[in-house]
Amino acid sequence: MGQLTPIRKVVVLGSTGSIGVSTLSLFEASGVEVDVLALTAGRNVEKLIEQALRWRPTVVVIEDEALLPRLRDSLQNTGIRTAAGASAIVEAAAMGADWVMSAIVGAAGLAPTLAAARTGAVIALANKESLVCAGPALLRIARAAGGSVIPVDSEHSAIFQVLQPACIHRVSRLILTASGGPFRTWTRDQMAVATPEQAVAHPNWSMGAKISVDSASMMNKGLEMIEASYLFDTPEERIEAVIHPQSVIHSLVEYVDGSTLAQLGPPDMRSPIACAFAWPDRLPWPAPRLDLAAYGQLTFEQPDQERFPSIGIAREAMRLGGGAPAAMNAANEVAVAAFLDRQIGFLDIAASVAGTLERMNSLGALMEADADPVESAMTTDASARRIAAEVVRQVQRHN
Repeated sequence: MGQLTPIRKVVVLGSTGSIGVSTLSLFEASGVEVDVLALTAGRNVEKLIEQALRWRPTVVVIEDEALLPRLRDSLQNTGIRTAAGASAIVEAAAMGADWVMSAIVGAAGLAPTLAAARTGAVIALANKESLVCAGPALLRIARAAGGSVIPVDSEHSAIFQVLQPACIHRVSRLILTASGGPFRTWTRDQMAVATPEQAVAHPNWSMGAKISVDSASMMNKGLEMIEASYLFDTPEERIEAVIHPQSVIHSLVEYVDGSTLAQLGPPDMRSPIACAFAWPDRLPWPAPRLDLAAYGQLTFEQPDQERFPSIGIAREAMRLGGGAPAAMNAANEVAVAAFLDRQIGFLDIAASVAGTLERMNSLGALMEADADPVESAMTTDASARRIAAEVVRQVQRHN
């Protein structure tokens, strides 16, 4: 199969993280021709330098401005421009690429993703927070600019691939699968004393620390349920999650006639990235093949809401609406950071998020303002972070 399209101009936001690295690995493995306009990273300057020398982008951006001298010195005489800071990342996102990988972790990815959407690019979305914090606005902006948003999370990619547009009004349930993470069989007592090292040791996927902790707490599934609601215009009560430890079935769509369609594949993030890059075509690359006989059995179980309360918290955020999803996301980021810093226990993450939502709701701080929805999301984010920090300090005092 030949070249899919003329050479595409691409930007990779978060190029040194696991998704960014997988994106560039896919380009390499497939041999697809791309013109890399920009690569951006947070603090991993050495990896960014390595990537810049391989891909020769127009510009590379490091968020941590203190690392700019190192970046600049290493790339002098290469013709590659260097820049630093959050505003420079937004500028890189808006360079006019045909395809933008949005893989910056956390709420920091929101502004660059929206900037890219305004250019009419195809957004390959791996940043959960852009949808959770401002999903309707992001999708509206992308459509208005003539672009599109294609999900990269394996679960949403699966739904995207099997959700038939002509039958979208005939969907009865979206069913997201979850690996269950490293603590799937642990008791609450065991989880109470879990260490950060244990929480990031995911059994199937190679991911960053924050995302791995979200998987261990199943907060990632709660966030994904909110994303699915926005992406596929589906109410909370028609979205479910099921634990599937083998991570072979990535999600399912159930139709009103009883048919359930699933998308399957080995746990390799390059496959959903390839889908987002080539859709509606398919990108040939030496992908790992699914050997069902080698798996032997595929198993499923319901999430234990007592051990994993995050799904219930996410449902409550969806029912509350307004700024509740953005507040939940911000509180989770604060709580996960505190856990990784060993300030609070693993079970305190969900408790801190729930406490933050409850406090903000009692203060009437979850209603979306009538102003710019992005500004509203960021205002909610800031308020939730402040309250979550207070909740975390209270937890510390009680521990």
